[in-house]
Amino acid sequence: MIQYTDFFSRLAEESASRKREFLEIGRIAGRFPAATTRQDGEIAVWCSNDYLGMGQHPLVVRAMKTAIDEYGAGSGGSRNIGGTNHYHVLLERELADLHGKEDALVFTSGYSANEGALSVLAGLMDDCVAFSDELNHASIIDGLRHSRAEKRIFRHNDPAHLEELVAAVDPRRPKLLVTESVHSMGGDMAPLAELADIAKRYGMLTFLDEVHAVGMYGPQGAGIAAERGLAGEFDLVMGTLAKAFGTTGGYVAGPSLLIDAVRAFSRSFIFTTALPPSVAAGGLAAVRHLRGSDVERERLRTNARTMHRMLAERRIPFLSDHSHIVSVRVGEDALCKRISALLLERHGMYVQAINAPSVRAGEEILRVAPGAVHSPADVGDFVTALDGIWTELGVPRGRTERG
Repeated sequence: MIQYTDFFSRLAEESASRKREFLEIGRIAGRFPAATTRQDGEIAVWCSNDYLGMGQHPLVVRAMKTAIDEYGAGSGGSRNIGGTNHYHVLLERELADLHGKEDALVFTSGYSANEGALSVLAGLMDDCVAFSDELNHASIIDGLRHSRAEKRIFRHNDPAHLEELVAAVDPRRPKLLVTESVHSMGGDMAPLAELADIAKRYGMLTFLDEVHAVGMYGPQGAGIAAERGLAGEFDLVMGTLAKAFGTTGGYVAGPSLLIDAVRAFSRSFIFTTALPPSVAAGGLAAVRHLRGSDVERERLRTNARTMHRMLAERRIPFLSDHSHIVSVRVGEDALCKRISALLLERHGMYVQAINAPSVRAGEEILRVAPGAVHSPADVGDFVTALDGIWTELGVPRGRTERG
């Protein structure tokens, strides 16, 4: 008889350094970034993806409460079987309009949106070749893997390497380009103009993941492509409601013909229960608010720039000053966890250490997110606390890797 417990015991021993430990945390309604934990009392959160604080915004909370009073807690089923609510329809119309696309489709998460859409788009086209940035998110990797299409991986943010790979492929084969606009761990931005130019010259279908950009960049929060005047160069835009929009869920927007194909064939869309109407209503309220308000975006930019400047002055290395994602480079798993623990224990500041497989082993980071809900004084306090721990532990100082 196979000894399953023996196998998993050995696995646990071999991968002990990668064991996931979670801080039990409760965000305090109306006071975020304040939160409570059982062990540490009240703390300040510095690693949330609720970048603009919309998960606490009165308009969003009110919309969700109203929808619960109207329709109850759940959706009642998949979108195909009794689960499509009018809030889903309104949300999809709003998202399509935000991105200037014909149609949009909402999924239960950003992960399922990428996996579900890419598995269909790359999988249904005979002999398709998918070209993907080497640091694309796991959901993109899985979507392309499940499509069973041939994959070519180009070096991170390297248009020349992409073109080299594309030029080597039979021009008659269908081609799909997939990249993120703001990369989730490094915080750097893709060279979208160069990538779009290559895609156009070689007749590629383009799929742009704007998860860490929608709501925060571009006119009305439409993303990096829109900010750079390139929205029309990308056929499909994928986004999330779980970051700038403060709720949960993912979506894909694009031509009706392609969205219809995803709607008809995507397993992660068809075979799962729909978002509760209250969540769709909250997402809709957040999208509508941020289309008309620049206040939150400006606060985010100010806090990110302040943190970039203060870290640079103290020679605490971080990966990129392109965006609001401030990834402080540590490069050692145990040390990264130690810095995180000391920030929490001594200063009540919570920022999670990021290790493999989220980043490569030896490239561990503190992924700091100075959001719109923080004040400039908060940013100063955080950098001062980090600087003191950096000195105490003798962590090497250096320059930012990418400007």
